[in-house]
Order: sequence, then C-alpha cells, then structure tokens
Amino acid sequence: MRRPAVPSALRALRRCDRLFVVAALGLLAMGVLFIYSAGRQSPTLALLWRRQLGWALAAIAAFVAVVATGYRRILASAAALYAIAAAVLGLTLIFGVKINGARCWLNLFGVQLQPSEFAKVATILLAARMLARPDLPADRWSTLLKAAAVVGLPFGLIVLQPDLGTAMVLLPVTLAMLLVAGMRARHLAALTALGLLLLPPAWFVLDEYQRERIRVFLDPWRDPLGSGWNKIQSELAIGSGGLWGKGWLAGTQNTLGYLPRPVAPTDFIFSVVAEETGFVGSSLLILLFAVLVVRGVAAAVEAPDREGMLLATGLTALVFSHAFVNLAMTIGLLPITGLPLPLVSYGGSFLLAIGISLGLIQSVRAHRADQE
Repeated sequence: MRRPAVPSALRALRRCDRLFVVAALGLLAMGVLFIYSAGRQSPTLALLWRRQLGWALAAIAAFVAVVATGYRRILASAAALYAIAAAVLGLTLIFGVKINGARCWLNLFGVQLQPSEFAKVATILLAARMLARPDLPADRWSTLLKAAAVVGLPFGLIVLQPDLGTAMVLLPVTLAMLLVAGMRARHLAALTALGLLLLPPAWFVLDEYQRERIRVFLDPWRDPLGSGWNKIQSELAIGSGGLWGKGWLAGTQNTLGYLPRPVAPTDFIFSVVAEETGFVGSSLLILLFAVLVVRGVAAAVEAPDREGMLLATGLTALVFSHAFVNLAMTIGLLPITGLPLPLVSYGGSFLLAIGISLGLIQSVRAHRADQE
C-alpha cells in the first residue's frame, strides 16, 4: 500500500534534524540568559527576559505547527500570504507606531508587532514558488525582472518606513535563491556592475543618520562620545572578555551601562555574550549558528522537489545574513545597521518569524525523509 505523500504531523516532527533543533534551542537559551544579564540593571528592561521567554515558547509552537502543516500546503497559499504581508506593510506606513524615527510597528491589542519580519518570510515563499516553475527559467532576464518585482514591492515599503537594514537583507537572500535556481554568470556580473554603479548616487538618497553610520564605521573616533559611542563600547566589551570571559552577570561594560542599556539586549547582545563568556562562549554561539546554516543547506540539497530546495535556500540565507551582519557589526567589520541576532536578540516579531522559518526548513527535510 502506498504511503501518503504528506507525512503525518507526528511523523514529520520525529523526522526533524535533531542537531538542527538542539542548536536552535541552545541559541534560544543563550538569548534568554544574556537578555536577563543585559537588562537587570535597568527598571524598564529588567523584565525583558520574561517576555523573551514567552516569545520563545511562541516561536517553538510556531515551529511545531509549521512542520506539522507541511511546507507544500503553506506554499500553496504563498500568493495570498504575500498579498496580506504587502497590505499590512502599507497599513504600517499609515497607522504604524513611530519609534526612533521609523514607523515599523503595528500595535495590535496592546502587542507591538513588526510586519516587515513576516513580510520577508512571505516574500521568500512566493519567490520560491515562482522560481520553481518550469516556464520561468532563471537564466532569462524576464525571470530576473519578475523576481525583482516580487522582492521590490516589500523592499520599497520597508525602505519607506524607513528601515534600510531590514530591507537590505532581502538582497543576498534573493541572490542566493537565483543562483540555486540557475542564474547565469553573465547575469550575476551585470547585476554586480549595476550595484556598483548605484553606490555613489545612493549616498545622496540616504538619510543623514545613515550617512553618519558609514562615517563612524570608517572613523569611530570622529565622534567618540556621540555617534561613535556604540561601536567603540561594543568592541571594548568584546575585547575585554578575553579567553573565558568575566562571568555571567559580571560584565562591567554591560553592568555599568557603557554598552548602552537600550541596545544591549537587542542589536548588541553578542557584545554582552562575548564580554561575559569570552572567546570560548563566543565560539560556541558561532558554532551553533554554523550548525543551523550547514544543516539548512543540507535540507536544501536533499529537498524532495525544486520548491523545497529554493525555499530552504532562501530561509537559510535569511538566517545566515542576519547572523553575519549582526556579528560583523558588533566587532566593527560592517556599519551599524540595527539587525538583530536570530534567536538571541530580544524581539518578539523577529523571534516568531525565525521560528516559522526554521519550521519550514525542517518541513522540507521531513518530506525528504518521508519519501525515503
């Protein structure tokens, strides 16, 4: 008797990559521990770890629900999910809550959500479904233009908030999916040349605070007590951790507030981890991310169909891009962009979106194991 094409919920969960799941849970645990450390000295931040724990449980529930549902069923609704995401992004520009000059948040029944995080996942879903179509080969300019249109709409809406850092993550994700889909080398060369040509005029389009971030990246000591403060204190915190770190809750840059308390649990959580656990703890965190990325790539390579391959590729690239940019930002290799560290930084919307993304990756793997 032929087995069903879609695995049962229980079978799908049993066939998840255990190493992948352990790495994700390890990062979640590190996030809660060090968000507690980063916020305990501030009355307004002291309870962030409890909220993060609640969001972590919600992310785990979302992971389980997505794996049980199956990526094929979710892909079937990709167009509707994309349309909803684009509409909500538009509503955010009109009715969103403005924080630090950006209108990125919607207040729903007392809970603030960031729609752009879910829009990225919806965009990857639709792009995977489109690029998997046999009548849209990725070695044609027409297909590249259609992919650009799919990504361009949410990209533009997010830039208008303005949240350039979040929008920019869509670019390497799209490039990874196009390369896997079969984009030719000449197309890649042409897109690279176009990007280089757009760099000089892009400077004049940026807001002043965005230009200042680039200036500070090149020379943080031009304004060490102002715009360069976060970058300098982050590097000092990381460097002072040494081999073993100063111990949990004992990081002086963090505890004394030199690493600004509002951003320590979010954008600069790695600085807290590195100061308190040193090179050893930082290496463990990076190793856990490496496990997620490598096992995500394996899920894409072994996917049972082209849609699954492209979906796992895009979502793995999303996790990698966020982790790479955040880590590089905190150690001074990239300008400060405000991108959170997946599973570790404080933030409910992003954590929930990552839980959904990891669930989709593991759903691809579960289908492959079921077919075997």
